[in-house]
Amino acid sequence: MSAKPYAHPIDIQPADIDFMGHVNNARYLGWVQDAVLAHWRKFAPAEAVAERAWVALKHEITYRKPAFLEDDVIARTVLESTRGARAFYHTVIERGGEVLAEVKSSWCCIDAKSLRPARIGEEIARHFFPAQE
Repeated sequence: MSAKPYAHPIDIQPADIDFMGHVNNARYLGWVQDAVLAHWRKFAPAEAVAERAWVALKHEITYRKPAFLEDDVIARTVLESTRGARAFYHTVIERGGEVLAEVKSSWCCIDAKSLRPARIGEEIARHFFPAQE
């Protein structure tokens, strides 16, 4: 069962625009990272946020439509599952309900001091997933 979606507003900057007049495709990955980390900070216990960090393992992105400087864009991300130290996210970047890109990504939770993988235990995961009935 996946967690409730998290909506992360995106502020498009002039530096995000490429030679074709729209947001450079590479910038979308930064937006995904921003959304995933904001999701973590919002729902994880403060102690876990202080002791843990995240590194990206894989991104699979499908671009559907371009974004432009004046667009009102939002990244809707959801944590689909966790396994060991890994977390699997699905993020949809949209403009007014119109899908601009979809991203499946996997992340590794690490201990902030040792930089070694840190298991995402039930005590943390329960903050992200609704109680099973």
